[in-house]
Amino acid sequence: MTMNVGMIDRVLRAIVGIGLIYWALTGGPIWAWIGVVPLLTAAVGFCPAYTLLGIKTCPAKQN
Repeated sequence: MTMNVGMIDRVLRAIVGIGLIYWALTGGPIWAWIGVVPLLTAAVGFCPAYTLLGIKTCPAKQN
């Protein structure tokens, strides 16, 4: 797995994921548990959907 999620993208995903999980825990709808997905992709730095769509927000590494 090559990282394909950049730092700004990871921070935004973490914020959205935490917000959705908090909402689910405080009586929100069951679908709010989908917040686990952006939180995990932020933690790992890899998004399978980005791979399918050919998107990469992570800057290229200089050799």
